[in-house]
Amino acid sequence: MINKLSSILILLLFIFAGSAFANSAGNNLNPVEFPKSEKVLPDSSDSRNSEFIISGSVVKNIDMSLENCLKIALGNNPQISLAFQDILAADARIKQVWSNFFPSFSWQTSYTRLRQLQLSDALGENLTFNYFLAGQATLQQMLYDFGVTQNQATIKRLDYEAYKKTFESVVNDVIFKTKDAYYNVLYAYENKRIAEDTVNKYQMFYEQAKAFYRSGMNPKVDVTIAETNLSNAKLKLIQADNAVNLAIARLNNVMGVPYIEKYDVHDRLKYQPMRLSFEQAVDIAREARPELKLAEIKVEEANQTVKLAKKSFFPTISVEGQYQRGGKTWTSNYGYNLGGYLIFPTINLMLLRNEIKEAKYLYDKELANARNTQNSVYLEIQNAYLKLDEKRNQLPVAILQVKQAKENYELSYGRYRVGEGSPTELKDSENTYEQAQLTYYASLYEYNSAKAELEKAIGKNIVDDSDCVDLKLD
Repeated sequence: MINKLSSILILLLFIFAGSAFANSAGNNLNPVEFPKSEKVLPDSSDSRNSEFIISGSVVKNIDMSLENCLKIALGNNPQISLAFQDILAADARIKQVWSNFFPSFSWQTSYTRLRQLQLSDALGENLTFNYFLAGQATLQQMLYDFGVTQNQATIKRLDYEAYKKTFESVVNDVIFKTKDAYYNVLYAYENKRIAEDTVNKYQMFYEQAKAFYRSGMNPKVDVTIAETNLSNAKLKLIQADNAVNLAIARLNNVMGVPYIEKYDVHDRLKYQPMRLSFEQAVDIAREARPELKLAEIKVEEANQTVKLAKKSFFPTISVEGQYQRGGKTWTSNYGYNLGGYLIFPTINLMLLRNEIKEAKYLYDKELANARNTQNSVYLEIQNAYLKLDEKRNQLPVAILQVKQAKENYELSYGRYRVGEGSPTELKDSENTYEQAQLTYYASLYEYNSAKAELEKAIGKNIVDDSDCVDLKLD
């Protein structure tokens, strides 16, 4: 009796819960499938967007290529903007130095109340004076400083040239990072295509295993194995799809547009032959690599600093004109001064001697730094060239592995279809074929990345699209 009452009570609870759920499901609309009217209307308050996208509509994607990515990166990467602002600031500093040859003007107005204590003691009364200065205008012009200003301007001009080379170096680095990120996106798409193909294959294996089981040819365990393989393949597809999103996010960040709208990439990884010898690469780098030019500029700048230090005791020749009005009242008197001056700086021989020595030591330091830069660039070119040669030699082997793995897979699949092969044998051959494809595309990505790295090392683009070869395995 108690058991029957308990069963009836549980049944009533289920009925009540079901009716509540039904009422809830019927009264509350899914906001995604049935959005409110204001959610699907364009936001007219946002004047920045001339085109509005209605929620739920299909967004038109942009087709992206490497050329477009480079244009976006060169126009939006903040590092390039920072380097360019340094150039503008350096140009302003050159004009600041040349301003020494421009006249300087000053104006002064004052009121002074003086009480002469010494005269008060002598005369026995307090003497107080009021002095008014309605205005004192001074115009000063430096005529000649024996080359000091010219030397300072030369240093600032060299500093300006150094910032230009730094800007070129930043652009060179951004181009390399953009290319590498773009090739990584293509590589991620290839991995996703392989993962999708693998899922399709394992789906077919699963259907085949079920057919064999129903016909009594294979045991139930074969179906379980096929289902497990299909689940693993789907998991890899999810990971590959996420890898594509991460690669695109990295590319967007390199381009300086992390919030760019969605775009499509239709390019495929391709093999671009490179017919540049190591000696040619080094010769190109001597003329095109900005770091080498920057090192030379730093040496010359240090040399000019030595010359400037030796001019620390040189005088300056200037003229000055002054007009003033004032006195006991604001306009009671006026006067003017005209004069030429030969001004010698305060000289500390010990300080001057050690400043010159410091400048010479810094000059020797820049010479050593220039040699170190040359050695580093040479090593960078050597590493990039050897790495590119290694990746180029790996491609034929990777292609051969793919062909062998594909042939082995086709044989295993043929044996499995006629009931001669085992699911384990088929899985091993499929995994080998999948890994061979991944290895090939990884080698192709590494080759393109190494080529971009060599271009960065020599400071010049060596791509020739007319020689591009598509080695896709479809």
